[in-house]
Amino acid sequence: MLLQKRKRKEKEDDTVSLSSFDLKEPSNKRVRPLAKVSSLVNLISPSKNGAVRRFGQTIQSMSLRGDSKSPGMSLRAGSKAAGPTPTKRRNSTLWSETLDVHQKNTFSIKEIKRQEAIHELYRGEQDLIEDLQLARKAYHDPMLKLSIMTEEELAHIFGDLDAYIPLHEDLLMKLTEGTGPDGTVAHIGQIVIDWLPGLNAYKGYCSNQLAAKALLDQKKQDRRVQDFLQRCLESPFSRKLDLWSFLDIPRSRLVKYPLLLREILKHTAPDHSDVPSLERAITIIQEILSEINVRKGESECQYYIDKLEYLDDKQRDPLIDDCKILLCHGELRNKSGSRLHVFLFSELLVLTRPVTRNDRSCFQVYRQPIPVRDLALEDLHDGESRMGGSFRGAFNNGEKAKNVFRVSSLDPSHGQSHTLHVNDVYHKQQWLNCLRTLYLDPSVTLFILLTELINTLLQHLSNKQQLRKTLVLCSFSLNVLKSVM
Repeated sequence: MLLQKRKRKEKEDDTVSLSSFDLKEPSNKRVRPLAKVSSLVNLISPSKNGAVRRFGQTIQSMSLRGDSKSPGMSLRAGSKAAGPTPTKRRNSTLWSETLDVHQKNTFSIKEIKRQEAIHELYRGEQDLIEDLQLARKAYHDPMLKLSIMTEEELAHIFGDLDAYIPLHEDLLMKLTEGTGPDGTVAHIGQIVIDWLPGLNAYKGYCSNQLAAKALLDQKKQDRRVQDFLQRCLESPFSRKLDLWSFLDIPRSRLVKYPLLLREILKHTAPDHSDVPSLERAITIIQEILSEINVRKGESECQYYIDKLEYLDDKQRDPLIDDCKILLCHGELRNKSGSRLHVFLFSELLVLTRPVTRNDRSCFQVYRQPIPVRDLALEDLHDGESRMGGSFRGAFNNGEKAKNVFRVSSLDPSHGQSHTLHVNDVYHKQQWLNCLRTLYLDPSVTLFILLTELINTLLQHLSNKQQLRKTLVLCSFSLNVLKSVM
């Protein structure tokens, strides 16, 4: 009896030791303690002073994150497949978090906010450089090597992205050189002023974006391209962003520079010697962005002009060659309910039907284009009786039509009148704003735009997406107004 109890006790002791075997005792199993895995991750991809990790290092560290589990999870690692690899995250270390308590107490709150704003500019440049490098290494080079796209197609889509990396590395170097022993940048204004002219290099890139996006969308119909881009989208390095998001990052970065500089200026003391330089830098970047915007607008205008197809040579109005600005365009419906794509150029209103010719999308001109000088506009109220029963019947089984306006030609030889239906009140207002800028006195147009902006802001203060659209519309309308004054 005593012998049986002793055997049972030894068996229980063995059971206890087996349950804690992976944590306390040496083993042949390939299960690493948590502390060792964590230290290995830190060894491979360190993060010093908020610096962004490089692409290759990030992939290596991602491959080990699945091991960074609790001890309980480590016991089941051999029997259960690892979950999806986590998405890569940006480093979001604040400047003040790099200081110890003693250092932080030596700066005023205003100075800390100023340095935080400068640090945000610096960190944004790091992120941009990393994204430009990633676009080349993860997308361009593999697609070229695998012959998924031709070199010519890739050059058209990616442009000269590599050429912009040294430009942004130069700003990082200048900011680093301007950083004092205490970690602060005393004067940033002149650094930025000297650097900003280099951004003019983006004129060509931004002007080509519309054509590049069209080609990319066309190539996505290829199953190989589609499969490759989907695999990239599901990979950690993409941060759930598609290829076009990476290609559009330079443009989105450009429009942030005025905001970043204003934020630095906001937290700079009025008597600081850096104030005049910051104000000058803001003026310079606004001028550069204005020039880029003009070039981009001209390029977009020509892009759509080249896509116009005429059934008859008489349809091609010579004024089309003078058009440099595309004020507005989009899909509308006419009186019979047919879909039209309407273009409002600076000199002509052109109604078209979207068609496809030899796998190429284009726009077949419908009726004779109407010169702006002969254009008449009429804003029709919802359900207005003079629209006629046939028009109402074209929408929603006889329901009253909404969001409608009429354009017609004052030239009797044209004899044209088009009643057009827009999807919603927002887009109708956009069309009316653009049409009014063409023949109203500039001061009257400005008053209308500002009045409508204020009303829309009051209506959509709680709707951020609608508010953003409204601000974009206002900015666009004011640019149009500036071009015709």
